[in-house]
Amino acid sequence: MTGIGGVEMGAQAARSRALAVLRVRSRALAVALLPAAAAVILLVGGSTGHLAGGGWDVLRWVVSVLALCVLLAAAGVALVVARSRPAVTPTVTVAEESAPDLYRMVRDLADRLDVPAPSAIALTPDCDSWLEDRTHPAHGPPPAEKHHDDLAGPGGPARRRSAAAPVLVIGSPFLWWMRVGELRAVLAPVVAGTGPSAHPDIAAARRFIRGLDAAVAVASAGRRDPLSRVACAGLGWASRLLLRSCRGHAAEMERGVAAAAAERAQAVDYGLRIVAQEQVGLAYAGWDRLLTRVALPAWRMGRWPSRLDVGVVAALTELSRRDRLAEGFASRLGERPACDLLEEPGVMDEAVSLLAARLFHGGPAETGADWSPVGWEEYPEEVVDRTWRTDAARLHRVLDTLGVRRAAEGAAPGTDGPTLGRVLDHLTTPDAASPAPLTAGSDPHTATETGSGPDTPPADPDTPTDAPHPAYGDHGASRPPYGDPDAQQPPYGDLDTARPPVSDSGASRPPYGDLDAPRPPYDDHATPAATNPAAADDEDDLADTTARGAALAAGLMAQLAREEAEARPVGARALSAAPGPAAGPDAALWDDRALPLLPLQPPRTGREILTAHITAMVCCAAMDTAGAAPALDWLDGPSLLFDGARAADLAPSVLSLVETGDPGPLRAWMTELGIRPEKPVRLV
Repeated sequence: MTGIGGVEMGAQAARSRALAVLRVRSRALAVALLPAAAAVILLVGGSTGHLAGGGWDVLRWVVSVLALCVLLAAAGVALVVARSRPAVTPTVTVAEESAPDLYRMVRDLADRLDVPAPSAIALTPDCDSWLEDRTHPAHGPPPAEKHHDDLAGPGGPARRRSAAAPVLVIGSPFLWWMRVGELRAVLAPVVAGTGPSAHPDIAAARRFIRGLDAAVAVASAGRRDPLSRVACAGLGWASRLLLRSCRGHAAEMERGVAAAAAERAQAVDYGLRIVAQEQVGLAYAGWDRLLTRVALPAWRMGRWPSRLDVGVVAALTELSRRDRLAEGFASRLGERPACDLLEEPGVMDEAVSLLAARLFHGGPAETGADWSPVGWEEYPEEVVDRTWRTDAARLHRVLDTLGVRRAAEGAAPGTDGPTLGRVLDHLTTPDAASPAPLTAGSDPHTATETGSGPDTPPADPDTPTDAPHPAYGDHGASRPPYGDPDAQQPPYGDLDTARPPVSDSGASRPPYGDLDAPRPPYDDHATPAATNPAAADDEDDLADTTARGAALAAGLMAQLAREEAEARPVGARALSAAPGPAAGPDAALWDDRALPLLPLQPPRTGREILTAHITAMVCCAAMDTAGAAPALDWLDGPSLLFDGARAADLAPSVLSLVETGDPGPLRAWMTELGIRPEKPVRLV
C-alpha cells in the first residue's frame, strides 16, 4: 500500500469506521424513539377505534408516560453530550505575529501535502506533536486571520475549511533541539492528518466521541443532592455504554487516519525524516532526564527554571560528548535551530517552563515570594546549595526530635553544632542498644520518650535522658510533649487520605527501651498495616535498614509530610485574573483543579529520603570543611565539585551506611578528600 492508492485506502478505512461510529449514535437515537413510536401507534389506534377498551386505554397512558420520560432522558443526555466541554491539552498558544516564519513553514508544508493548513500552533512541554480539535463552542471560535499565502487563494471554500482545521501542537523540546529541516520532516505526517480530519463523517464521529468522553467526566463530578446523583448515574451509564460500543470503531478510525497521513507524507522529506526520528528519541531521553534530575529539585525548593528548553539542548550536547552512540549529533548544532522560527524564543521558553512546572509539579500559576524563576547560572547557589542545607537542617531537627545528643563522639568540649559526626555516630551505634525500628506508620514524637542530651557523659552515650532539644532552624515550633500518647499527631504517608492518628490506640505503650514489656497486638491499632498499603510498602522498604536508620527515615517522612501540608495551600492557588505576559498557558482551555496533572515520579520511599538527607549532610560538610563547591550536571542534576572535578563514589558509601550501618566506606571516602565530620556545618 504505497502512493496515492495507500492514501485512498487508509482514508476509506477511516471513513467506514467513522460511519460505524455514527451508526451507533443512530441506533441510540432509534432506541430512545422506540417508546414514542409505540405510543403514537396506540394513540392512533385509539382514535380510529381499532384499539378500544379499558385495557388499551391503560396501556396507552403507561406507554405515553414511559415515552415522555425516555424522550426527556434522551434529550438531557444529548444536550450534555453536545454542550459538555471536551478535554484539551494544556499548551502555550503561539500567535502568528510572534512566529511568522513558523506559520509560513507549516502552511508551505500543508501546500506541498495538498491538505488544509492547521488553524493555529501551540507548544507543549512534551516530546510529541499532534493535531487537536478546538472547535467546540466552549473553547471559543478558532482564529480567522486572512493570509495572502493561504491555500485557497481568493476563493472561499478552502479558507472556511482552514478556519475549522485542528490546532497543531508541537513539543517545545523539538523546536530547540531540532534543526529547521528536521522539524519540517517530523511535522509532515502530523500536518498531513488535517486532510482526513476535514472529512465530514470523520469530524462528526470525533465530535461524538469527545462529547461522550466529556459527558462521562460531567457524570463523575461529585454531587451532593440525591436528585443530581441519580441524574449523573443515569448519564454516566448511558455515556459509558455508548463509549464501549464505539471503542473498537474509533480506534480503527484513528489508525486509518494515521495510515493515510503517513502515506501522504512519504513524498515530503522522507530521507530526512528517518534521520529526524533519531533526534526524537534523543530529545525524549534528554527531556525526561532534565525534568527528573534537574528541574524537580528546583521545583521542590520553590524555584522554577525559566529556560528548560535551553537546558535540554545543553543536556543533549553533554550526552553527545559522553556517549559514543551520540557522536556526530553535536555537529548538527552549526545548522539553523528551529527555535529561530520564533520572534522571541526566550519569552516562549519561559512560558513553557512555567507550564511544565504546573503540569509536572503542581506549582502556582504566577511568580511570588515562594515561587520565583531561576536561571541556569544561578542554579548551583540558589538550588543545589539551598537544597543540601535545607535537607541537612531537616535531618538535625529530626535527630533532635529523637533525642539524639548533639555532640558527636570525639568532639571537643562545648561543640554542639550540627555536625556530620553526629549523624554517623547515631547510625553506627549497635542495634542491640537502639530502639525498635519506626516505620511509616510510627510516630517518633510518641515512640521516643527518652533520649541523649548534651550533658550526658561521653563514656555512656546511650544513657537516656528526659531533656529534649530544640530543633535546628525550627524556632518557635510547637511540638507535643514527648511520651504523651494523647497528643494530637499528624498522620504520616498520604496527607490526602483521611485516617485517625497513629497514636490513637487504646493499647498502652510499653516504656521506651523496655524489651521485656508486653507489646500490644498488631490489630489493636486504629490503622492496621493490612489496610494501609502505603505504610506496608514503607515497612518493606525499611526492612533491610538498621533499627535507628528506620526510625530516622520515619521521622524524616513525617517532617516532610508536615512541610508539604503547610505549603500545599500556596501551590494550589487559582489562576490569577490579572493580565499576564504576552505568552502564557491557555488557562481558559483546561481545568487545573487537580495539579499536578502528570507527576514525574512516585512518592519517595523512606530509604530514598534517608539516603538523600545523609548525602546532603555529607555535601554540606564537604563544602564547609574541604572547600568543595555545588554544581549542576546537566544529566545527573546537583553534583559536588572538588578542584573543578566531579566527586565520585559517594552514593555506594552512603548506601552502606544506610543499609548496614557500616560507616567505613564513607569515612574512608571523606578522609581521602579531607572532609572533617566533627566540624559544624552551616544550615539554612
